[in-house]
Amino acid sequence: MATMESLIGLVNRIQRACTVLGDHGGGGDSLWEALPSVAVVGGQSSGKSSVLESIVGRDFLPRGSGIVTRRPLVLQLHKTNSGQEYAEFLHAPRKRFTDFAAVRKEIADETDRITGKTKAISNVPIHLSIYSPNVVNLTLIDLPGLTKVAVEGQPESIVQDIENMVRSYVDKPNCIILAISPANQDIATSDAIKLARDVDPSGDRTFGVLTKLDLMDKGTNAVDVLEGRQYRLQHPWVGIVNRSQADINRNVDMLAARRKEREYFESSPEYGHLAHKMGAEYLAKLLSQHLEAVIRAKIPSIIAMINKTIDEIEAELDRLGRPIGGDAGAQLYTILDMCRAFDRVFKEHLDGGRPGGDRIYGVFDHQLPAALKKLPFDRHLSLQNVRKVISEADGYQPHLIAPEQGYRRLIDSSLTYFKGPAEASVDAVHLVLKELVRRSIAATEELKRFPSLQSDIAAAANESLERFREDGRKTVLRLVDMEASYLTVEFFRKLPTEPDNKGANNTPVSDRYQDNHLRRIGSNVSSYINMVCETLRITIPKAIVHCQVREAKRNLLNRFYAHVGSKEKKQLSAMLDEDPALMEKRDALVKRLELYKSARNEIDSVAWK
Repeated sequence: MATMESLIGLVNRIQRACTVLGDHGGGGDSLWEALPSVAVVGGQSSGKSSVLESIVGRDFLPRGSGIVTRRPLVLQLHKTNSGQEYAEFLHAPRKRFTDFAAVRKEIADETDRITGKTKAISNVPIHLSIYSPNVVNLTLIDLPGLTKVAVEGQPESIVQDIENMVRSYVDKPNCIILAISPANQDIATSDAIKLARDVDPSGDRTFGVLTKLDLMDKGTNAVDVLEGRQYRLQHPWVGIVNRSQADINRNVDMLAARRKEREYFESSPEYGHLAHKMGAEYLAKLLSQHLEAVIRAKIPSIIAMINKTIDEIEAELDRLGRPIGGDAGAQLYTILDMCRAFDRVFKEHLDGGRPGGDRIYGVFDHQLPAALKKLPFDRHLSLQNVRKVISEADGYQPHLIAPEQGYRRLIDSSLTYFKGPAEASVDAVHLVLKELVRRSIAATEELKRFPSLQSDIAAAANESLERFREDGRKTVLRLVDMEASYLTVEFFRKLPTEPDNKGANNTPVSDRYQDNHLRRIGSNVSSYINMVCETLRITIPKAIVHCQVREAKRNLLNRFYAHVGSKEKKQLSAMLDEDPALMEKRDALVKRLELYKSARNEIDSVAWK
């Protein structure tokens, strides 16, 4: 079973690691918040600093008027068997302080380093470890004293700012509250007790401490409070007799002050029967034992919280991407892996696994038919235009039977109209494919960390799509040209012949330009064009899919792969230039992961059950 020293030392080590990484409580769900701690709370001039110095047995805290404690002080006490007393600060790990006057100065200097010479406060804690045979293993967090009014040099918000900081510590369920109240004031008006009652109404987490018992008016005492009759807590009240100002001025030794305190209680007619449960030494032992019990009880939930957080951080790191190796081979592998990831997403868009690919079918099913319907064949094959084209085709020699040259000119000029919808369909599918490239890059989680690589892949993909568009454009125009280069003769052979009322050979040449004859020609050409239109409505989508869509699925990044394979390490590194904000986020996650894994290892190394 773990000793008190190992359990409290365990929490001390984890707290120090938290502070190094900027996790110092007051910010919601964090490892610091999960660790049991003892927060020292009291109003200004409540004797809070004197209680801490009595527990330590050393005069080491800054003193003065107004707000002296302006940053939380995490005070970690380590009992040693013998040897010299010394102190160490987390911010100065290689410096050992044996002069406690220097400790006091270092606390003041470190406070000013963050808050400046003003009277502002900061929630960034100072970590102080004291090693001494005269202490018990205990960790206390000294918080700024609660105040009711701002003094000169302080912002008007200082009263609320201090209360908010203190609440950020005592609100958490794993915090033990050491509420310091002066005995020479009405306990009902105690700042510490009012705050403790607010956050811990049952009193399960609160230890009450009465200071200045020796300064109460003659004829009065605090027995009712100390015995829990005036204000009841789940834990016993402890009375403290601090050094007087005269003792402080004379630099009376703290160990001598402890003896004087014991003598006061043992000889007091009011408190003699409580003497064994009074004084700073008893308070320190009581808190140490209780803190050890709370740590032991909370460790299972702390382990569960650590394991859950490790899983969450690992998942987030997987989403953001792990750090990349520095050699060219690892960088090339990463780039190709990113390309494959993008390619998978792009194909999912095309194949229907993701939205967007259906817009290509929309081009074929709606845009192309609508464009074909709008072609101006009615105007082109109007009676007036047919007469004009036939007449021009005949030249000086009118046709004898059927105006074949006129037919061909009408058909060729009509087929030219199909090029517009064919090219428009190619362009429309090209735009859809470009949009799918953009969407696919945005949807590829692995790529989000590499803005330069995103740009390179987008440029390479769009360059390929331009080539595919040009191939598609040439192919659909070739389809139209093929229809013009060889007419379907069978279509015209199946057309009904013109009625011969007077005999075709007897029809005057002038009659061959009459309206009925020209209408029949226009109708025949229209029928043929409709047949070709239906053919192109089917073959244009086939050509576009073959030249653009299929190629995009198969060969979108083929040239890029060859290009990347020829690059040097420096060029590969430039392509993998990550977003600085994302790098910063991942670095913070890696540090948090190390913290939580270290905490888990620390706990596993202690036989706490």
